[in-house]
Amino acid sequence: QVQLVESGGGLVQAGGSLRLSCAASGRTFSRSALGWFRQAPGKERECVAAISWGAGQIYYAVSVKGRFTISRDNAKNAVYLQMNSLKADDTAVYYCTAAALTSTIVAGRSDYWGQGTQVTVSS
Repeated sequence: QVQLVESGGGLVQAGGSLRLSCAASGRTFSRSALGWFRQAPGKERECVAAISWGAGQIYYAVSVKGRFTISRDNAKNAVYLQMNSLKADDTAVYYCTAAALTSTIVAGRSDYWGQGTQVTVSS
């Protein structure tokens, strides 16, 4: 059974920071791309960031570039999302995802998804 478990969400004031973590279990993800999506009420799901297995390819949505940083630790089968300078518009449920290629994640066609963690930014 493949599992992706997110943690680190919560309530933060605008301008603050949060670090999301995602732990993968059930198979090794050392050769998989990993990423983060988010979905706010009434809005479409958005790919926030994605990183290839060797971290040679990294994608950021325009809306978060310069504020968010994605990283991974293959030894721990984990991916992280450091979120700085948070805005009210960043409020959403954030999902961890995995796929063979970064492009697959960005296209929203990932094979595996976590259950999501809520991030709420108060203005």
